[in-house]
Amino acid sequence: MIRKIIHIDEEKCNGCGLCANACHEGAIDMIDGKAKLVRENFCDGLGDCLPECPTGAITFVEREAPEYDEAAVARAKQEKQQKENGVLQNWPVQIKLAPVQAPYFDGANLLIAADCSAYAYAAFHRDFVKGKITLIGCPKLDSIDYSEKLTQIIKCNSIASVTVVRMEVPCCGGIEYAVKRAIENSGKFIPQQVITVGIKGEILQAK
Repeated sequence: MIRKIIHIDEEKCNGCGLCANACHEGAIDMIDGKAKLVRENFCDGLGDCLPECPTGAITFVEREAPEYDEAAVARAKQEKQQKENGVLQNWPVQIKLAPVQAPYFDGANLLIAADCSAYAYAAFHRDFVKGKITLIGCPKLDSIDYSEKLTQIIKCNSIASVTVVRMEVPCCGGIEYAVKRAIENSGKFIPQQVITVGIKGEILQAK
């Protein structure tokens, strides 16, 4: 359809990012230091971004473009809000129930946590779940070898990083060991961090 939509002159764009911040629909991204209209169906053609541009790089044009998709914009806003609030991004979260492959694993920062840690550490969602795909388990109560399942997950997906959150109690060493073994068995180099939580809820160590 022919409709009014913004046009960004990359030569005039100074990369300040003010337009991307002003676009409530999320139609504009900053790529290689320049503002780009990356989601045409998110642009409502109202031009909230125009007054923010200090170089006059943004103008209106009328051209062939996808129809403004209000429902898609609403879904994107909801997903962004969930990530910012530390809401779970995946289900199930139990290691033994999680699929080996899933779209949410693609490029994921993976959180693998002892299930007790979420109760011991009050800000668990805010500090650990936020922006991560979460898997939990208890090596003492679950009679399975987590390393086998985790090896397959890491092998079959492009995991960006792994954070382990465990309790200070000895049995929690099993989940840390399983993760280290899984990464080794996967043959991949993946940045990893281990955070140990005390039984009183304090972080004792992060390495």
